[in-house]
This record gives sequence, structure tokens and C-alpha cells, in this order.
Amino acid sequence: EVNDPNTTVAPMPLDAIIFDVDGTLAETEETHRIAFNQAFAEAGFPWVWTADLYKRLLLVTGGKERISTYMREIGGDEGFASDSAAIVALHRRKTEIYVQAISQGACVLRPGVRDLIRSAHASGLRLAIATTTSLANVESLLLATIGAEYRTIFATIIAGDMVPNKKPSPDVYVAVLKTMNLTADRCIAVEDSRNGLLAATAAGITTIVTRSCYAADDGMDEASRVVAALPDLVCIEAKADDLVGTAIGDAICDAVLHIHAKSSKRII
Repeated sequence: EVNDPNTTVAPMPLDAIIFDVDGTLAETEETHRIAFNQAFAEAGFPWVWTADLYKRLLLVTGGKERISTYMREIGGDEGFASDSAAIVALHRRKTEIYVQAISQGACVLRPGVRDLIRSAHASGLRLAIATTTSLANVESLLLATIGAEYRTIFATIIAGDMVPNKKPSPDVYVAVLKTMNLTADRCIAVEDSRNGLLAATAAGITTIVTRSCYAADDGMDEASRVVAALPDLVCIEAKADDLVGTAIGDAICDAVLHIHAKSSKRII
């Protein structure tokens, strides 16, 4: 609390929005699960990851790490390192299956995502991606849902294999900040899961959570806002009279700016 009448408390300006991918931009996890199962079948493994099993395995970030964890659970500890040739090859095939499914329209963007991206980009905010998934998965989803223009819309994309540690480590967010020459207090993150939330907040970034299907029960106490989908932010942050004639993307963007302003006060 500031008691000096000559001191002003003002919010830090928002320079960038950083998005997670799986579960945040689109409900991709079910497509991932199906791709894993197809890759297992092709390789001759009698494994079937049910939705309940996959939900538990999602607590482990990274596809290769997920396979390694599962193999240890069912068969012991030897020879199942996530960087082993067998797991790398299996995961590579899974990625090929996933990319093909995405290119054929298996997933659409979640409500409000396209609107926020376009409005934020048009207003001059910088956009970035910080994700645990592979770069190939990210690019296939963006190409299928946004088009080739994503390459000019997003200033940087940092994927899981580009950093030493995956979420909940903050490494991907730290890499985004360094690449874009930004400080954490001038950014806001959009996540869907607890691992993602922990990664963003560990980097010092204000975080909005839009719960995804597979993370519906995750604890999200560290988030500045938790909603079912981005359009819900408008109902929370804006007055009805302020929304007359406002495009949904602009309204969501204004809500994001409002959340950041309330979370990033500074003394000037």
C-alpha cells in the first residue's frame, strides 16, 4: 500500500500475449491420444491409452516422456529412457499421424481464440507461443486453423524440445522472454492446465487459464483468472454498456488488458 500522496501507482503496459497450444488454442489432446494408439498398434504394441489413462499420463509433460513413464509402469525400469532410439522412433511416427489428422481438419480453434489473436495483432500487441509439444505439432495446427499468415502473426514459437526442461519448468517462458527481449511484467500468458500455469507463473508472468477437457479438475489457484473459454472473460471484466457495438475479439482483448493492468501495478 502506498501512503505518499505524491506517489502514483500505475499498471505496467502490456506488450505481449503468450499462448500455450494443446488444450489452449484447440482441444487437441484427444487427437494426440488417438495418434498415440495408432502408433502403438502399427509398432505391434498391445497398448491402448483410454481417456482416463491418458488424463493421468498428461501429468507428465512431453510425448516421449509420457511413453517412457508408461513403459516403466508396465514393464520395469530398464531400457525405457525417453531419449532412447525406440521411443524417439515411436514418437516420431505418432507425430506424423497427428500432423496428418490436423491437416485434415481434426481440430478447430477454441471459442474466442481466433478473435483474440486477430484483435491483439491488429492493435500492435506481440504474440508468442510457449509450449511443451513439438514444433511440427504447433506448425501443423496453426497452418490448418489460421493459415500461412501465422508466420507473421506470431513473433516467436518456443517448443518443448527447444529448451532443457519442459513444463512445469518455466524454461519455455524464459526462452520466449529472452527471444522477444521482454520482461515478465509486460506479458500475459494463456494456459489450460496446472503444469502450464506453474510454468508461466514461475517465470513471473500473469496467467489466464481457460480450462480444457483434460484439465477440468486441475487446481488453478495461481491464475489471475480461470474461465471455461476466452469469451467468458468479457462477462467478468466488462460492463454490459461498454460492449455495445464492440467486436468480440476487441472485447476479449480489452478484458485481457484489464486483467494485466490489475495484476501489474508499479510505483511511479
